[in-house]
Amino acid sequence: MSLTPDIPRITTDRLILRGPAERDFEAFAAFGASERSRFVGGPFPRYRSWGAFLAAFGHWALRGFGMWMLECRATGATAGRIGMICNDGWPEPELGWHVYDGFEGRGLAFEGAQAARAYAARHLGLDRVISCIDPANTRSQALARRLGATVERDALLIEWPVQIWRHPSARERAA
Repeated sequence: MSLTPDIPRITTDRLILRGPAERDFEAFAAFGASERSRFVGGPFPRYRSWGAFLAAFGHWALRGFGMWMLECRATGATAGRIGMICNDGWPEPELGWHVYDGFEGRGLAFEGAQAARAYAARHLGLDRVISCIDPANTRSQALARRLGATVERDALLIEWPVQIWRHPSARERAA
């Protein structure tokens, strides 16, 4: 019997969305320690990043969905994380993303988010999902807008003020 969740693998033109592997941890920890993580509660010490990294498996096992690692197909490099999360205290499942240093500005987050959102709608019944975005995170706001999401309301996510962005349904995206 396997204790690891069955995490689906998605391939796009430039990316592989897959479950985390130990080889991803250095990139994950570097993101967690950087100022880039400020919009997700960081920066974090390495030991806290390790716990968050391991929690990715737990989220898939408990909820049946979670965050995929983004792997660049051309190089095998770990470029970030994208997927569905619904942590304790979240109002509903969220499409979230973290793009690691050196991989922004290439459209990888857009490509990965489209694939994750389509998979979630088709296979998990998670459609018209939200993204919780810090009001100061203009890059994530631009990505949400590019994905067709619109601001629904301001909210508190645990203790952090966020904007709740609502994504269009699969049917709306197809029209």
